[in-house]
Amino acid sequence: MSGGIAFVLDRKKIFSSLCNQEIVDLEAVTGTDVELVRGLVRDHQQLTGSSVAERLLEDWDSSVKMFVKVMPRDYKRALQQLKEEEEAEVALICVLQ
Repeated sequence: MSGGIAFVLDRKKIFSSLCNQEIVDLEAVTGTDVELVRGLVRDHQQLTGSSVAERLLEDWDSSVKMFVKVMPRDYKRALQQLKEEEEAEVALICVLQ
């Protein structure tokens, strides 16, 4: 993986044994990611006619639990640093006003 977030369909619950967990964290798909993944699956189904995607969408509440969010640790740190810098900039602007 070269950076960025991935969502993996892990029906057999074996993905954790197949990836390098020294450089990534595996997380459940929650919050706004649920709709993001649903949209990605929907787009895939519409573009390809995938019957697998269609079945996933038919029972989305169960299907979403089979996805794993793969978050590279370096990317996560970079996002956190960016967030902290933006918050510091906003705080500075508020102080200067």
